[in-house]
Amino acid sequence: MPLLEPKPEALRPGAARSASHDRVLDSRAAGTPEPLRGELTALLGPEKVLWKVSDLVKYASDASPYRFVPQVVVVPEDIDDLSAILSYAHGKGREVVFRAAGTSLNGQAQGEDILVDVRHHWTGIEVLDDGAQARIRPGTTVMRANATLARYGRLLGPDPASAIACTIGGVVANNASGMTAGTTRNSYRTVSSLTFVLPSGTVVDTADPAADELLAHAEPRLCEELLALKAEIEADAELTARIRAKYEIKNTNGYRLDAFLDGSTPVQILRGLMVGSEGTFGFISEVVFDTLPLDRKVSSALLFFPSLTAAAAAVPRFNEAGAIAVELMDGNTLRASVSVQGVPADWAELPKETAALLVEFRAPDEPGQEAYERAAAAAVKGLDLVAPVASVTNEFTRETKAISGYWKARKAFVTAVGGSRPSGTTLITEDFAVPPSQLADACESLLRLQAEHGFDAAVAGHAAHGNLHFLLAFDAAKPSDVDRYAAFMDDFCRLTVERFDGSLKAEHATGRNIAPFLELEWGPKATELMWRTKQVIDPDGVLAPRIVLDRDPKAHLRGLKTIPEVELIADPCIECGFCEPTCPSEDLTTTPRQRIVLRREMMRQPNGSPVETELLDAYGYDAVDTCAGDSTCKLACPVGIDTGAMMKDFRHQRHSPREERIAALTAKNFKAVEASARLAVAAADRIGDRLLETVTGLARKAVRPDLVPEWLPEIPGAAARKLPRTSRVGASAVYYPACVNRIFGGPDGHRGPSLPQAVVAVSARAGKPVWIPEDVAGTCCATIWHSKGYDEGNVVMANRIVEAAWGWTAGGRIPLVVDASSCTLGIAHEVVPYLTDENRELHRELSIVDSLVWAADELLPELTILRKTGSAVLHPTCSMQHLGDVDQLRAVAEACAEEVVVPDDAGCCAFAGDRGMLHKELTASATAKEAAEVNSREYDAYLSANRMCEIGMDRATGREYHSVLMELERATRP
Repeated sequence: MPLLEPKPEALRPGAARSASHDRVLDSRAAGTPEPLRGELTALLGPEKVLWKVSDLVKYASDASPYRFVPQVVVVPEDIDDLSAILSYAHGKGREVVFRAAGTSLNGQAQGEDILVDVRHHWTGIEVLDDGAQARIRPGTTVMRANATLARYGRLLGPDPASAIACTIGGVVANNASGMTAGTTRNSYRTVSSLTFVLPSGTVVDTADPAADELLAHAEPRLCEELLALKAEIEADAELTARIRAKYEIKNTNGYRLDAFLDGSTPVQILRGLMVGSEGTFGFISEVVFDTLPLDRKVSSALLFFPSLTAAAAAVPRFNEAGAIAVELMDGNTLRASVSVQGVPADWAELPKETAALLVEFRAPDEPGQEAYERAAAAAVKGLDLVAPVASVTNEFTRETKAISGYWKARKAFVTAVGGSRPSGTTLITEDFAVPPSQLADACESLLRLQAEHGFDAAVAGHAAHGNLHFLLAFDAAKPSDVDRYAAFMDDFCRLTVERFDGSLKAEHATGRNIAPFLELEWGPKATELMWRTKQVIDPDGVLAPRIVLDRDPKAHLRGLKTIPEVELIADPCIECGFCEPTCPSEDLTTTPRQRIVLRREMMRQPNGSPVETELLDAYGYDAVDTCAGDSTCKLACPVGIDTGAMMKDFRHQRHSPREERIAALTAKNFKAVEASARLAVAAADRIGDRLLETVTGLARKAVRPDLVPEWLPEIPGAAARKLPRTSRVGASAVYYPACVNRIFGGPDGHRGPSLPQAVVAVSARAGKPVWIPEDVAGTCCATIWHSKGYDEGNVVMANRIVEAAWGWTAGGRIPLVVDASSCTLGIAHEVVPYLTDENRELHRELSIVDSLVWAADELLPELTILRKTGSAVLHPTCSMQHLGDVDQLRAVAEACAEEVVVPDDAGCCAFAGDRGMLHKELTASATAKEAAEVNSREYDAYLSANRMCEIGMDRATGREYHSVLMELERATRP
């Protein structure tokens, strides 16, 4: 064991705990039992079988109110693996559930036996016919697919609010729609073809002209029985009419029986049935979508009404005017959304009875936009609009930032309202549809029903399509609360069906939540046809039992998860999963959601239980050490949960007093440390990479991998010993070269000025000279200590840099320009909690400017571009995302290059200062997709604006990245 290996007990929850009724039992502490583990390992290989109890727990939760712990999790790489898993399940009488993003709201992605992760190896998009179609793999997120399609002026029809995280496989399997899809742009209507694996292992490509012939040969009984069911349905005129009527409004409850009416052959029938089948009929391995035009001329308004029913009554006006989206939000939703960045703070003061409609029109050109705006103005006339707070305008706008803010508030419905629920309560999201003409009546009835059962109202929805969502929060640990929920569901389902003839699930799919009420909506004849269809396609019941069909009238009450209180920063989490695609460690160890899920399971356990011990043993590396600490999860989370900050605090908790003292001593003597580090880097050039890798590798084994960095061949040579000479007199700004740029030089192949020389030169050319203080050595942005959780050292350096900056800038009279985005973030924001009261006041006086903003906003207008490179690819860093500097990075790059590309898969490189040297596997995993995209072609320049991130991308791509400011200097050099 390494000398300074932290003890897992340091992270043991300190709160008094009693065993929760839904805790993972001690008998499961060893993880997947034998022979299941051994047999699947022999079948697939050890790297594709996740068996530790921590693996099982982190996959047990999704965005739904349910929790089922699988026996094992497998991670197949291809269809051969999938077929092997299905064959094994058939032979052993086991059950299989597919899971991709885990954003579904009704427990569809949870299984109690073999859970199959179909996200990690199933991503990719191929654009066809100049964007008219797209072939997409099931693990690809909707947002990622649309990012590629946007270059062709196209987009997908389905547009769920969870587009940032939900995957194509889940969208098709649930027939998810969203704000604009309605009944005409959803998956059922826009999927051109599917490739899927049936429970038997047969692979079907519905685009293959010989598909029916091949299927008839492989599965003759299946083909015969599908056609027999089709004939039976078509012979029943009353049933046929009922099926058609059910899909006139949004409906994802049960199987798509209209597939038997729309398809003329077994393959065509299966293509329709697979959409919305929730993984119960097979695995969708590839989807070809017919895409839709991306109309870029957008006009939107957020219109406020005195009541929910008044807002609902106005919806038909905007439908008739041609609005593509009419979204409804009640007062509770509007008030809760103030937790979302960019939402006006005064919404917190809105009256409870207030409601709003978000109305949007999209057109392909200016004349079309103007026509829509005239129609919108006519629709607004005579409406009883209100303006209860100052920020309300009730006006249509074309302004992108304002429109984006409206949609952020709307899309945060589940997470923002859910995040503000009482601590310890479980959240359930219900989704139903009624004929749009009955929307106002449905709103009134729903509010009355919620009040009768003691639930707070929180309603939003796709009002244009009669589709409403509402939330219920209750404590699943209290039988009385579960009984209250059960009574509400009985009344709600009867109300929706008997009064409105509505859909109990409009777009979230049946799931465990509504399965017991399927017959209530569809009646016995149609429901039995669904059972028979399942029997025909999956006669052994291998796939996803109890997820669509369940005869247990209380099935929706089984597996409801408790939500134990955890650390305050993470406690609002509703486990939605929006954070996961942004997380650098998502394909290596754990995601932010999983870090919180694991923590909650520790809180369910009695102190010292075998399960808690196993979870703690794994948590150190899986959660704490391999967190990049970049906090991009905070940007993705609608309520701003910063799991990275929680992991930094856990790092602090693991430190011994001795480690804290050493870190503080390093901060106090950083001038000597900085000089020594530069000398060491310079000496490394003479020693050689192989020897340094060996020496640091031995040191890591002896001390601790999370303390001793590993030498990497990509580490550049030392920076110049002296910084450029500058003058304070006449300076437009103070230039602060970050310590990383004072220690490390530029790329080995770079011929030209260093970054400090480039910043000084280009600023002078623009007539805005900068001054480098003589005493910058020994100062730092404090990120070194902050990222590792060394609070004492953080306090020392945070206060030192603020005091120094205040003096350099003459009390904030001129800006402080920082040449590394992470250091800008550190000085501008991250140091603040560690400052003394006096220094916090000084910090308020400072103007801290990232070098990208300085270059884009101050220098570019004054510069003459003399030469451009041909093409440049950019790496926007996570710090730029936090600072909002990505547009400035692009602006400077576009001044320097004829073509500028930001990879669709660009994300945090996870180098995170030195974390990429502590855990190089983290950076390798985090950059794999971006690196593959970058290396798919050649570029003339590889640009970013943070030296350590550039090193990380050098390692990932084999290219040499450098600062965009160095490129700007070259472009403007006389």
